[in-house]
Amino acid sequence: MLKINMFSTADKVKGQGVGSAYDELIGMLRAYFSSEFDIRINKWNRSDISHYHTINPTFYLSTFSKKRGRKIGYVHFLPETLEGSLKMPQPIRNVFYKYVIAFYKRMDHIVVVNPMFIDKLAHYGIDKEKITYIPNFVSKDEFYPVDHSKQMELKRQYGYSPNQFIVLGTGQVQTRKGILDFAKLAQNNPSIQFIWAGGFSFGQITDGYKELKQIVDNPPANLSFPGIVDRQKLVDFYNLCDLFLLPSFNELFPMSVLEAFSCGKPVLLRNLDLYKVIIDGYYHSFDNFNQLNTQLNQLVNNPDELAAMSKKALEASAYYSEDHLAKIWHSFYIDQAKKG
Repeated sequence: MLKINMFSTADKVKGQGVGSAYDELIGMLRAYFSSEFDIRINKWNRSDISHYHTINPTFYLSTFSKKRGRKIGYVHFLPETLEGSLKMPQPIRNVFYKYVIAFYKRMDHIVVVNPMFIDKLAHYGIDKEKITYIPNFVSKDEFYPVDHSKQMELKRQYGYSPNQFIVLGTGQVQTRKGILDFAKLAQNNPSIQFIWAGGFSFGQITDGYKELKQIVDNPPANLSFPGIVDRQKLVDFYNLCDLFLLPSFNELFPMSVLEAFSCGKPVLLRNLDLYKVIIDGYYHSFDNFNQLNTQLNQLVNNPDELAAMSKKALEASAYYSEDHLAKIWHSFYIDQAKKG
């Protein structure tokens, strides 16, 4: 049996995509390969593969032990992708960014969730031959579509009007997530209900915290912030909405989009290069606020287009499903063990 040790504190901070991706992977490996893979979490005993999901200093030190076997690094972010997320003094930021790359260079192999990271990591001096792209995925057992009557029931259950069009956004409350545009859109469209499910996972070190906190504490009447929603309840929020909107200016591989796809929800995203690479054709996009406002109003009055977008979402979810990615991860671990 292949011994795989997972090093992670990803699920200690609620409401972040890295934790969701980690939970999905562990759940899938235990469900599909319990007879082939011995999965252990944060154990220091000898292993064939050590898979690092977070970059804790203690984990970095562990890479110098011969017990670690083949060292796999899971890259969810690069130094430049942290801009707009966390607020750090310049000297601390420089040291932290150097540490991030040093951690990745300690790995025998890298897995990226974003194919655009490959060239960027190569720029930092990491051999492309040591990098593999494996996308995130979500489980249909956790995120699934419901019929119209259940959607209406969920709207009532959570205190929203069954007849009101609902736009949902999810994720950490951060400047880079486009929260300011989300709130402005609510102000411009008082007849539409807006919900942002997420909170300040990193508290006051969140970039733009003061301005964002003002919006969260005093939102427009048609914008609600339920805070960080437990993963078991998050499916309800996807299913009660009529449109999923993520106005982020910078993304890695957002789990929220995959979750929305899995629930069969029409998806509207800012026009980012990353999306063109991984999910082109499965969503509608906009370049600026005016386009966003126009698209929203067009979709509200076009149920046929929303239905077509919903169909596309389910097509996308089939590719980024647990079943499909289980085969990819299985082959990856077996191949890496042979190189160990």
